Amino acid sequence: MERRIPNILITGTPGTGKSTLCAEICNTYKSMEWINVGEVAKEEGLLDENGWDETLESHVIDEDKVVDALEGRLGDEEGGKVVEYHGCDFFPQEWFDCVFVLTTNNTTLYDRLHKRGYSGRKLESNIECEIFQTLLEEAREAYPIEIVHALTSDTPEDLERNVEQICSWVQAYTNR
Repeated sequence: MERRIPNILITGTPGTGKSTLCAEICNTYKSMEWINVGEVAKEEGLLDENGWDETLESHVIDEDKVVDALEGRLGDEEGGKVVEYHGCDFFPQEWFDCVFVLTTNNTTLYDRLHKRGYSGRKLESNIECEIFQTLLEEAREAYPIEIVHALTSDTPEDLERNVEQICSWVQAYTNR
């Protein structure tokens, strides 16, 4: 499907800077819509029947319900969506023109998550996910390799560079 404006997926371990990056992209491209999948799932009741994982202290989404709910917004020809979520392999491949996976140094990530109040198994699980590059591998297995890009997200300078890189890519896509 040829969209006028691309749909982009921003994924990565919690704490890698997905929300900040999405906000900056949508601030630059006012025509793009930011979809935070976790927030949509909570607001629209798209949670798994259990709804909450005690061990990881987090909501559990019902992936099928999320896909059904987002189909109308992401399956169209208009495009212009910036989707944020810490998982990616359950989204239909045809929804996205580019997938950006944020990666962060483990020490930096630890500090960010600790500052958010993460501890115990929740903190350990997210650090392990980043060490083993779980989300980068998931993206590479779920989407054509040529649309998957890893971006370092450790510093404010990295954020600025990532915004510039993605916005340049969006501009090239829309001008083709």
